[in-house]
Amino acid sequence: MTDFPTLPLAPALQQALAALDYVQMTPVQAQSLPAILDGRDAIVQARTGSGKTAAFGLGLLSAIDPAVTAVQALVLCPTRELADQVGKEIRRLARFIPNLKLLTLCGGIALRPQLASLTHPPHVVVGTPGRIQELIDLGALLLDRVRVLVLDEADRMLDMGFLDAIDGIAVSLPRDRRTLLFSATLPPPIRTISQRLQRDPVEVTVADTEPAIEQRFHEIDASRRFDALLRVLLAHRPESALVFCNTRREAESVAERLRGLGHSAAALHGDLDQREREDVLVRFAHRSCVVLTATDVAARGLDIDDLPLVISYDLASDADSHVHRIGRTGRAGRSGLAIALAAPADMPRANAIESRLGTRLRYLPLPPADAAAAALSAPMRTLCIDAGRQDKLRPGDVVGALTGDAGLAVDCIGKIAVFATRTYVAIRADAAATALKRLRAGRIKGRTFRIRPLD
Repeated sequence: MTDFPTLPLAPALQQALAALDYVQMTPVQAQSLPAILDGRDAIVQARTGSGKTAAFGLGLLSAIDPAVTAVQALVLCPTRELADQVGKEIRRLARFIPNLKLLTLCGGIALRPQLASLTHPPHVVVGTPGRIQELIDLGALLLDRVRVLVLDEADRMLDMGFLDAIDGIAVSLPRDRRTLLFSATLPPPIRTISQRLQRDPVEVTVADTEPAIEQRFHEIDASRRFDALLRVLLAHRPESALVFCNTRREAESVAERLRGLGHSAAALHGDLDQREREDVLVRFAHRSCVVLTATDVAARGLDIDDLPLVISYDLASDADSHVHRIGRTGRAGRSGLAIALAAPADMPRANAIESRLGTRLRYLPLPPADAAAAALSAPMRTLCIDAGRQDKLRPGDVVGALTGDAGLAVDCIGKIAVFATRTYVAIRADAAATALKRLRAGRIKGRTFRIRPLD
């Protein structure tokens, strides 16, 4: 029963589906819509392009009474661009529902027209957490009649630091509302949000969550180990790569040599103090450092869901360490690649790893050298604001300053991490200099703070 006509939808919604040539449900729609239409909360793991917008769009539209002039459904999205897409899709689904009003309310655009549009409350609001919270604080957006709350791309909102804003918005909603949470991944922080905001949700997983890790071994000349690493990095050109070294000195040396050749690289080892360690970890998590060289001990606190490539520059000292290394990639349902460089002297350890894994190691030739290959550059840069939770600084304040006075588009902003005395924000590399200049010249939450680039 995967055809839309089998669902208990209102005639106006079935008419819209027919006009859009929506006949057969996608897997996420088939698995989530029956429960959603039955009034259940839902936590759904689904990637972009899976049809999730139609799933929650039909669910929330089914719960709305157009005769009641009040906000009855609220959809929170991480970016203005996504909010615009979601708003358009819901409008298409609601085209045959008379007098239904939908507003898209996001930061980065003038506030006054939004305030004016709220004098006649909409039935559906789609927006970003920062702007929604701002409108609530101004008393312009009343959410006491909301029946359905949707968190779209919840993991991305978490990455951007919107957790406090989401919690603040939830306080303004009726306790008996329904909550639909959609996320590409379901890490522990997302499940914590679910526990706080949802009641006995049905869980739907349509993505393959089993890690898919491909292992490759390259037999190398020990004296050409660094050249072999370069060939691997330039052949694969990863967005980020974790390179394991067996000593602190080796980790620092490899990173320094990579930087000397123009590559984006940093080292993580036990000689760093806590602040230096935080700076390096944040840069790597924020995609403002492509290659991170690290020792096994130093990497223990590293938790990156989307890490496409792990390289053992030095073969691990024992088989269990090798297993821990490769487990850093292929997480949260994503595929990953683990490459090990093995010199002849490393073969006893390679054989021990083979016995531990219970499978033959796959040896491949090194990729060919490419002298013309461009250096690996980070897509983001990280700015450090010398203020944090102790200064009552929130991610929404940073986003507001960047999209307001600084004039940045929301899609230029990456992850935001707030610590006790510091806040880190990732900015797209081509916009970082402008963001730094304008933030230094302007104010955040009415105050001026010291701001510095980490790289």
